[in-house]
Amino acid sequence: MSRRSSVDSTPNLSFPFGPSSYLSAQARVVDEYTMSQIILQNMSDGGATGMLIVVTGASHVTYGSRGTGVPARISRKLQKKNQVVILLDPERQFIRREGEVPVADFLWYSAARPCSRNCFDRVEIARVMNAAGQRRDALPQDLQKGIDLGLVSPEVLQNFFDLEKYPLLSELTHRFQGFRERLLADPKFLHRLAIEEGISVTTTLLAQYQKRKENFFQELDYVITDTVRGSVVDFFTVWLPAPTLSFLSYADEMNSPDNISSLLGLLGSIPDNAFQKNPVGTNWTLNHRVASVVFGGLKLAGVGFISSIGAVASSNSLFAVRKFLNPAIVANQQIARSPILKTAVVYACFLGISANLRYQVFREF
Repeated sequence: MSRRSSVDSTPNLSFPFGPSSYLSAQARVVDEYTMSQIILQNMSDGGATGMLIVVTGASHVTYGSRGTGVPARISRKLQKKNQVVILLDPERQFIRREGEVPVADFLWYSAARPCSRNCFDRVEIARVMNAAGQRRDALPQDLQKGIDLGLVSPEVLQNFFDLEKYPLLSELTHRFQGFRERLLADPKFLHRLAIEEGISVTTTLLAQYQKRKENFFQELDYVITDTVRGSVVDFFTVWLPAPTLSFLSYADEMNSPDNISSLLGLLGSIPDNAFQKNPVGTNWTLNHRVASVVFGGLKLAGVGFISSIGAVASSNSLFAVRKFLNPAIVANQQIARSPILKTAVVYACFLGISANLRYQVFREF
């Protein structure tokens, strides 16, 4: 189907602020609503399966910064996973050779994965790769899949090549998907992690020395146990709320059965932290952000529970070994043993509530 907006047909869109600009804005809203209704009606008439190509004006292909316009109106109302709407701007198209895919600005929207901008824009992707002297086969599998699905923007690909300039970051981004997803979303992720770990280890050692005084080196095994526990916990308190860019999960979601896809879609719709900025094409509501706090708290509570059990169990085991090897020294030490379950529950509540709220805010600074 083809529909050209009356707004796009206007010779000059640069109106000064006044009655004309107000009327133009109102005309755009009415036109976008009419176009979205026509598109949705055609999708309804086409059944549960199908692809609809809509030729529009240039202004209606753009996805507004606040989720406005035709893309936002139709992306929220697609019900079927295998329904697809493509918005095509004819002014940006040209075919280089017969049989090739048109190079164009277009948006691909489906209930499985609404793309936000320049999906399958092979020219920009190829330009970035040629400038970096890289080949597609050398990229990690999730990035290759994301490029195939049109989910990787040229900016994200450029960020990946910038990370490769540093040997340590290059090794992490190529070998570990978790680091790659977080570094692409936040290039300063390792700085945040290093600062948090440095503070954690330093404060833990100072607290242990203040507590044990002259027995610090005699009870070094306990000091190491507590320090490792604190280091692991602080790693996860930075790791879990960190924003991510994951393309492989989108591919798995699109290829999975409907019930699994629904679960993946539900989990994928929750932001990594409550204050994370909306990526282009995503509109997180207050409910999503509240769910992020609850879900993040549950994850950190689980980390606290497991790590506390491990730390207390290790400490008790070390105490038993000491008692077996040298009962006289242990008898002179007045050390109260912590109950495993109670300590784990208290620590889980602390991480799930206090630490979770602090690190939800910390992620934005």
